Amino acid sequence: MNRLALKEMTRHRGPKFGHYVGEFATPGIGHILASAQCDFVFFDMEHSGFSIESLKQVVRYFEAADVAMIVRTPSKDYDMVARICDAGAQGLMAPMIKDAAEAATVVSYMKYPPVGKRGIALGAAHDNYLPGGIAVQDRLAQGNARTTFFALIETREGAENVDAIAATPGVDCLWVGHFDLSASLGIAGQFEHPDYLAALAKIIEAAKVHGLSLGRLVSSPDEGLADLRKGFDFCCLATDTGLYQRALITGISQLRSASSAN
Repeated sequence: MNRLALKEMTRHRGPKFGHYVGEFATPGIGHILASAQCDFVFFDMEHSGFSIESLKQVVRYFEAADVAMIVRTPSKDYDMVARICDAGAQGLMAPMIKDAAEAATVVSYMKYPPVGKRGIALGAAHDNYLPGGIAVQDRLAQGNARTTFFALIETREGAENVDAIAATPGVDCLWVGHFDLSASLGIAGQFEHPDYLAALAKIIEAAKVHGLSLGRLVSSPDEGLADLRKGFDFCCLATDTGLYQRALITGISQLRSASSAN
């Protein structure tokens, strides 16, 4: 399958479907997602404990399967952002973006001069170890064109400043962190609460006004379809552990019920 690069995905509003990986970073995981026709993977380094060394391996698993990769960084610090990009991740999601200045800082860490301040190391993982011969300025421009920024809006402050965040050059997608957002609003897990719905509406409107993609992690197809109707175009279906656990619980429960009835 000839899939779109991640940057291209954020340039159109058609639906993109993917899956969250926070546990099962196995050699076959890329092809498993590809066989399910996933367009992208949400690879989580914030809550998983995955290291840079793990990331360097997994980047190749998804690259081989032609599945675009979004990596959630555990911090917004330069050393982490730049290393994730150098490891070969095209997409980077930074947590708890609170305002436009913070979004601009992360973008600057992802981009080479003159756009940003990312340190230059060519012939490495991010450019597939290409040898010399290509003009340096062209290689830097190509790197800047590939890197794609997903601003994670998951705090009261981020929701209040979301219009300015969305207007920040280099922001490609707004991603809603619904649990943290509800917690920041003092209504953890109350996704029908008026305060949460008002914050969500503001994020959706900012993405629409500024022509940005909009994404979220959902727990079911019904939830994902409801999001698509609201204007979301990146739909990440379930966590790897959640999906596996639900299927296993269902199967074992059915076996126990059937065997006890015999």
